[in-house]
Amino acid sequence: MSQWLTLFQKEMLENWRNKKWIWVPLVILLIAVMDPITNYYMPVIIESVGGLPEGASIQLPEYTPPDVVLMSLGQLSSLGVLVLVLMSMGAISGERKSGIAEMVLVKPVSHLSYITAKWASLLLLVWTSLFLGMLASWYYINILFGSLAWTDFLLIVFFYGLWLTLVISLSIFYNSLLKTPGLVAACTILTIMLMSLITRIFETYLTWSPSRMTSHIHDMLVTGDVTSDLLLTGLITITVCAALLAGSIAAFRTRELAE
Repeated sequence: MSQWLTLFQKEMLENWRNKKWIWVPLVILLIAVMDPITNYYMPVIIESVGGLPEGASIQLPEYTPPDVVLMSLGQLSSLGVLVLVLMSMGAISGERKSGIAEMVLVKPVSHLSYITAKWASLLLLVWTSLFLGMLASWYYINILFGSLAWTDFLLIVFFYGLWLTLVISLSIFYNSLLKTPGLVAACTILTIMLMSLITRIFETYLTWSPSRMTSHIHDMLVTGDVTSDLLLTGLITITVCAALLAGSIAAFRTRELAE
């Protein structure tokens, strides 16, 4: 356990020195609040740039808090996921390419401790960033669009955090297979896109696909209840994350022994 804690502290310190603990939360926060603020102030923005042509009019819909939450999660599912993938793409592959991984593993360090320490340090950064970003979004939603309960906010963070955990787990898995960070990012993004595409095509059969997490969260906010679909989607997401983490450890050990 002391070995794992030492590796975890090393990763945390490295993330701090790389300024990840500054720029990642800030970027996620900006992404999360971008849509709520711009949609509320859209008439003011249009007016400030000269307004509409004479005779033209724009009818903005009346957004409810669940609708605005969906906007924030939609931005996080695109721009936010891209940021997290780019942030994590060199977590292991970069060290393997530079030879740092071999230097660490020459010592009595297990592959399990090495992989899980990196995974846990990235998750702590991601979950903290998500909490701060959605907290800012929740604040503006309550001021501009209506009341959203604190318990609903916590449920949003928990369930959407599972989806981001899957993204990081997928990135770690490709990190353990590949030595090129750019290739890791490309494979991770392509896999997420493929998951989303397959889920849309077979939507009737893939009700509990992790890619449907956002829509199930929206349903929870509309109905006021944690639906069985959301719970099962969360359970499947946790299972997939565990499988990816186990696969990462096995793949990394195999590649290291082969080399």
